[in-house]
Amino acid sequence: MLIQNKQIAIVGGGPGGLTLARLLQLQNVNVKVYERDVDKNARVQGSPLDLHENSGLAAIRKADLLEEFKKNYMPGADKTTITNDQAEIVFTDHETKKEENFGDQYFRPEIDRGVLRKLLINSLHPDNIVWNSHFLSMDKQGEGWLLHFKNGKSTYADIVIAADGANSKIRPYITNIKPFYSGITMLEGNIYKGEKVVPKVSAILRGGKIMAFGNEKDILMGQKANGEIGFYASFKAAENWATTSGLDFKDHNQVLNWFKKAYPEWSTIWHELFENTTVPFIPRPIYCMPLDQTWEAQSNITLLGDAAHVMPPFAGEGVNMAMLDALELSEVLSSNEHETIAKAIASYETVMRKRASQMAQESLDNGERMHSKNALEIMTAFFSGNHE
Repeated sequence: MLIQNKQIAIVGGGPGGLTLARLLQLQNVNVKVYERDVDKNARVQGSPLDLHENSGLAAIRKADLLEEFKKNYMPGADKTTITNDQAEIVFTDHETKKEENFGDQYFRPEIDRGVLRKLLINSLHPDNIVWNSHFLSMDKQGEGWLLHFKNGKSTYADIVIAADGANSKIRPYITNIKPFYSGITMLEGNIYKGEKVVPKVSAILRGGKIMAFGNEKDILMGQKANGEIGFYASFKAAENWATTSGLDFKDHNQVLNWFKKAYPEWSTIWHELFENTTVPFIPRPIYCMPLDQTWEAQSNITLLGDAAHVMPPFAGEGVNMAMLDALELSEVLSSNEHETIAKAIASYETVMRKRASQMAQESLDNGERMHSKNALEIMTAFFSGNHE
């Protein structure tokens, strides 16, 4: 095995990094995850995740975690309701959606982001995760790297894998290519005790997803674990909207008044979302890596997930691509197919960039459709076609 007796450092403890660590651990590889969070109890932001048969679920199977996943996913959370800006339902598959099973090509079971992270963490040996490790920089040392962290500690690794997200601090050691702004910003909110505090919206949500379209703007939301609801107001805006808006994202009234002005035609039903969000709201400008990006592979460093190919969320492929990255990278590193580590990494990166580019294009296209004047008609027709 190419990486026998090598020390692997994975920087970043998201789904991609943790999946890779689990897969390498099963091969008895010397691997450690360096995560900036203080401990495993750190709150995880973000919407629920739907895993796909040939990517996210394929990685879960290879990691021997499918049975644990089945115990923790949210049945029914993949059911979708589409409404107009008045919260009037124009499509729902709650009564008609077939109860698909694991192994079905189009089954996309939903799992809470935090629950998935906990599942992956619990699958690792405790000493394979080094908490409170905020990466700062690294220097070449021999054939590997000496990594430096904010807590003052440093550690050596033969191979470094960047799994530290869209704002990766390791990516510049590989390439200077940067993402471009997609033109869309999403304002994220999270609500506890959803059924109690946002009853009108919860009655439409019914434990699944809502996609609401109107006037080139969206509200997208999904059921999370423990009765939580995560939602996004999604709209076209300047890249620096978060700073130029003048909004205090810790102030419900300011954000609600912004919504009333930015979404003037929308029903007051949606106001309860903004009145009951656990502040702060989080503005998220949506970025995408250039579809034709390339770089020269190295023998001691590579990257996966958003660090490699951040893309808009409008095809549900981000986490699935990250977990598939982990699966494919673990396979090339632990096999004897390639003569050297450099050739193994080059092979992985070539395949990874190609498929990520295809998914990124789909995500960009979907983002345009979902924020077009005819978004409601387009998306209703799309989901109705899938249902049929």
